[in-house]
Amino acid sequence: MTQDSPYRRDAPWHDVAPLEDLDPAIARRVEVEGHPVLLLQRENGQVRALAAECPHKGAPLEKGVVCGDRLVCPWHKAIFSVEDGRLLEPLALDPLASYPTEIRDGRVLVSLGARPLSSGTEGPAQSVLIVGAGAAGVAAAVSLREFGFAGSVTMVDSQDAAPYDRTALTKAVLAGKADGDMPPLLRPDGFWTDHGIDRVVGLVVALDAPSRAITLADGRVLAADHVLLAPGSTPRPLDVPGADLPGVFTLRQTVDAQRMLAACPPNGRVVISGGNFIGMEAAASLTSRGMQVTIIAPDDIPFAKMFGREVGARLRRLHEENGVVYSGGRRIVGMEGDQRVERVSLDDGTSLEDEIVLVGVGVQPATGFAAALAAPDGGIDVDDRMQALPGISVAGDCARITHGDSRVRIEHWRSAQVQGRQAARTITGRSGPSRFLPWFWTQQFGSKIEYAGYHEPFDDVTIEGDLDALHFVARLARNGRCVGLVTAGRPDVTAHAVLSGRLE
Repeated sequence: MTQDSPYRRDAPWHDVAPLEDLDPAIARRVEVEGHPVLLLQRENGQVRALAAECPHKGAPLEKGVVCGDRLVCPWHKAIFSVEDGRLLEPLALDPLASYPTEIRDGRVLVSLGARPLSSGTEGPAQSVLIVGAGAAGVAAAVSLREFGFAGSVTMVDSQDAAPYDRTALTKAVLAGKADGDMPPLLRPDGFWTDHGIDRVVGLVVALDAPSRAITLADGRVLAADHVLLAPGSTPRPLDVPGADLPGVFTLRQTVDAQRMLAACPPNGRVVISGGNFIGMEAAASLTSRGMQVTIIAPDDIPFAKMFGREVGARLRRLHEENGVVYSGGRRIVGMEGDQRVERVSLDDGTSLEDEIVLVGVGVQPATGFAAALAAPDGGIDVDDRMQALPGISVAGDCARITHGDSRVRIEHWRSAQVQGRQAARTITGRSGPSRFLPWFWTQQFGSKIEYAGYHEPFDDVTIEGDLDALHFVARLARNGRCVGLVTAGRPDVTAHAVLSGRLE
């Protein structure tokens, strides 16, 4: 019985497995001429063969979760079609190679002549202008070309650097795990030119919504049929005396991380203001690099409002076990130094000496150029197709999406990419919005914590597993309804939530 016809008639067939060994609920990895291939049996008895490693970071997809016609990456929750390897949702920006299969005499045969994906169809827009080259902007630009959009695509960014993975700044660059202290690029060199995507360096200072035009600081005016606003956020400064001294940093761009590392000697003293994800991840990375780190945070327990006090207390203990000093219930009220910052003063009258200070007290949407559209928090309201107005979409940190009876902004990397991809669907006239459940991860001292949910308030936390061993599932509930999941060592739980779009 022939299941699929090969697209390359000259590609040889390889006998890889007995059909009876396959299970529709489990992906199986095999090697074909040195290439890792994933075998997935469909409910109708057919077998699909896909590349076995996620194109984002190389995660082994046999450890992912299969649900119906979808496969989710175990590491960063990219979702792929089992049928043809098509990318359904990020973090990956590429599909999986899909290979022809045959079943002969109860054996599964695979050919490495990859099956092509059909391209999409264009929508009414002939030109697209994207403000921002971060997670949302890049995902939108890449998706437009993937969907078959042949019109002009222009990305405007204030940085001259090629778009890169900003999540690596705290997780890898500060830890000394990135080559040359540089985060990985989101697309290879030459991608933008090869795909006809223009990159313009400039600071956007104004938006004229009716004409769908933006003005840059140097006076240039750019317009398009469709404008996507994905400018991201800017760090909030710490409003205390001395906060402008050299040696005081915020962390948003690669150059910020590089300047921090250059300013702090080996075994130097670092004070971090803020016990949020930026601050805690930076603390873990800088400590692993040999620096002496003290965190000053208003909350006695980090992440208590996000993860619950039990999980937050365990993460505080994780840091303290690794040498971080966590000073909760305190605030920095001033900074002093002759030529650069040398010490910080706290609200209890004590002071700490330091070489550098990292301020991580939150971010604000970078929407000053679009104040007429922005809400008081700086975000911009969008519908479920990421449109703010006809011909104007918004994605990423500044997008205010509807959840229940309220508007929320989701400041997560994956959410920004999902929203950018949804904006590309809208621009190209594709079908309705995708299923979407916010998910993010944090990496601290080798432990990965995952969260799925909308950051809703909760009144009950149920923990299953071993919290001390950081192998657990915490279910956050309000009035008996699950509103969030926190996991460590259980990526399958959050994967199922992401696939289904539900927490229950």
